[in-house]
Amino acid sequence: MTGEEFLGGTESLCPHCLTKIPAFKVLRQENVYLVKNCPRHGLFEALLWRGQPDYRCWARPKIPSQPKVSFTEIQKGCPFDCGLCPDHRQHSCTVLLEVTQSCNLNCTYCFAAAGDYATADPSLDTIEVWYKKILEAGGPYNIQLSGGEPTLRDDLPEIVRMGHRLGFTFIQLNTNGLRLARDRAFVQRLKEAGLTSVFLQFDGTEDSIYHVLRGKPLFKEKEQAIRHCAEENLGVVLVPTLVPGVNVHNIGSTLDFALGRLPAVRGIHFQPVSYFGRYPEAPADSDRITIPDIMREIEKQSGGRIKADSFRPPGCENALCSFHGNYVLMPSGELRSLTKHDACCTKPERAEEGAARARNFAAKQWSAPVVRAANFGTGGGSFALWDAFIERTRTHSFSISGMAFQDAWNLDLERLKDCCIHVLSPAGKPVPFCAYNLTDNQGRPLYRGGMQLWK
Repeated sequence: MTGEEFLGGTESLCPHCLTKIPAFKVLRQENVYLVKNCPRHGLFEALLWRGQPDYRCWARPKIPSQPKVSFTEIQKGCPFDCGLCPDHRQHSCTVLLEVTQSCNLNCTYCFAAAGDYATADPSLDTIEVWYKKILEAGGPYNIQLSGGEPTLRDDLPEIVRMGHRLGFTFIQLNTNGLRLARDRAFVQRLKEAGLTSVFLQFDGTEDSIYHVLRGKPLFKEKEQAIRHCAEENLGVVLVPTLVPGVNVHNIGSTLDFALGRLPAVRGIHFQPVSYFGRYPEAPADSDRITIPDIMREIEKQSGGRIKADSFRPPGCENALCSFHGNYVLMPSGELRSLTKHDACCTKPERAEEGAARARNFAAKQWSAPVVRAANFGTGGGSFALWDAFIERTRTHSFSISGMAFQDAWNLDLERLKDCCIHVLSPAGKPVPFCAYNLTDNQGRPLYRGGMQLWK
């Protein structure tokens, strides 16, 4: 097609039959598309990147690093041998343990398709085996307890305590927050067990948003969950699922809400909607919000308080998967940036080193700061000012990040091989997040509850 620039080849899957097929990335004006053709089901195109910053300058090259232990052998190739196979190019940063498939919501968009593959909750003995499998795979890595809705388990504090006993120092809870809002004593039990951080589903500040995405008004309960976490000195990360036409307009208000609740709220992690589940027709461009879209909306809706060029590509996962920026909220209300994107000037680094830094940063930033008496020394002048800034950085640092998960329509296997967010399968094998949750256009899964269908 006239006006197109070929940016490179990769491999993907057919959204209808999940057969592996060649794919190509093409630039049309400022937008990048993944183009692929299945011999049985025809041509597919998916928007990957819209506008500035330039897709080609967002790359952050890494030297691949094979996982220390591979629990599967290469037989059919990526993504059919996950577990991880020797072709994977990155170590784990965070490993998700799905401790239940039950849930107390019925959300429009759900990675886990909670309830569709409902099984009995794994026993504490099984979860202990999972923890030990992660250690065998090279851990301890950061842990996220997920589901379903993990707080439906009354023994969740014991699961947290078990992880600490086995050597895991950062344990985060992925939750919709409903029980945290309604049961302060349960929050206290989780804190006493050693829970480090709460990854809170938080789609915005308007109940109309929750009606669409979660089926009921939930904003007041989200506020109450944050208050209870703050009272127990548990760090909270707000996690909005961004859906065009539903809550993109609310990004600025969500940022204001979060900044007004420092130091309890440690950051926001935006997740642009991915089309897992039953989507018979390809999502239109207007159904997608891409990484540069989010960065521009943040600058626009913050009134320029947060600049798009303060965001950087990740050092852990593939550069095209996410962005992040780090800030300090000063007493004056100024949000001082600690990061900046150096376009096209990044030197290669070992993938393993990036994963280690990401683990350490998440453990430090997403945990609540230790409360201590202010002590800025006796030096006076610039020394006192510097001490005050260091203390402010410790207590009022704030992270803004986003991660674009892949679905069958836009799956790029080169990106998948660089994944550092892994779900531990019931068999005790770490599987890249996007592979684990991948479904065809009829909602049939590649791994979750149905891996054998495609092997």
